[in-house]
Amino acid sequence: MKEIDAIFVVTDALGIHRESLVIPLGPATPGRVRRLPSGKLEITVDAARPIDEWVRELPTLIAAAQK
Repeated sequence: MKEIDAIFVVTDALGIHRESLVIPLGPATPGRVRRLPSGKLEITVDAARPIDEWVRELPTLIAAAQK
C-alpha cells in the first residue's frame, strides 16, 4: 500500500521500529498521530489530502505525539 510505504520511509528515517506502530488500513479525516495506552503510535492517514503532502507533516505530528 502506497500510504504505508510513505509512512515507513518517514518512521524508518526517525529510527522508530515498525513494531511500535499501528497503522489503520482505512484513512480518516482528519488524519492524526496519537500515542496509544500501549505506548505504540497510531498513525491514521488523512483521507482529504494527498499522501505526498500529508506525509511531509508526519515528523512534526510524531514529535507532538511523543511528548
